[in-house]
Amino acid sequence: MEVFGFRAARRPVLVSLPHVGTALPDGFIGRLVPEAQGLPDTDWHLPRLYDFLEELGVGVIQARFSRYVVDLNRPSNDTPLYSGATTGLCPTTLFDGAPLYQPGAEPDAAEVTERIARYWAPYHETITAEMTRLREQFGRAVLFDAHSIRSTVPRLFDGRLPDLNIGTNEGRSLDPVLSDRLLAVCADAGADGFTHVRDGRFKGGHITRHFGRPAEGWHAVQLEMAQVTYMEEDAPFAFDEERAARVRPHLRRFIETMADWAEGRA
Repeated sequence: MEVFGFRAARRPVLVSLPHVGTALPDGFIGRLVPEAQGLPDTDWHLPRLYDFLEELGVGVIQARFSRYVVDLNRPSNDTPLYSGATTGLCPTTLFDGAPLYQPGAEPDAAEVTERIARYWAPYHETITAEMTRLREQFGRAVLFDAHSIRSTVPRLFDGRLPDLNIGTNEGRSLDPVLSDRLLAVCADAGADGFTHVRDGRFKGGHITRHFGRPAEGWHAVQLEMAQVTYMEEDAPFAFDEERAARVRPHLRRFIETMADWAEGRA
């Protein structure tokens, strides 16, 4: 199986979906505790939620393998991105802090190195190549890193997460004009009852921080969505089309705003 799917962009926007994968290497599931075998920390159903991407002409890179194998949104040296509780490059705990692996089944340093080479490096090399191509063709390129998470994860954040969480690495990952326009899209979503924040608990992971280089014509933004906006947050994690239909137009406008700005239309 290919470690990720990729479709080249026709417009200067690349959408990254690093945490949607559910595949596992042979023998891997038997190393996990029963609570982890259902892959509860997956960014469920995002390809279905963002079903308009091809129509808009933006590119897509999409993980095939679970984040439990390797987290594509962490630096390869596993430097923590946030203070306090966080998750690692090859995680050994669930989001709630419970062990991910059966005792003694955790990966050693050699296995972590192999996972980086097989899964992490090709994903990032492809993003680099596509962002380079888009910048050369259009003058600037935008990377949109799309995520979702349960609306309450006490170990990782207090209370109920806002519905739409924009991460811009405190304004360092993209042009401020584009940042303000994306914030306005989320603010407009408030008319439909959606809450939002910019650079709150989620300021952008490694992908946003690494590929957000406005001075070089590369712009990046992360959107972390509360899963309650489009699905059931408890197993079996069912997609809810009625909820999705409410939030999907705002997501579409979010991406259209990026593409129009990158093409100089707005």
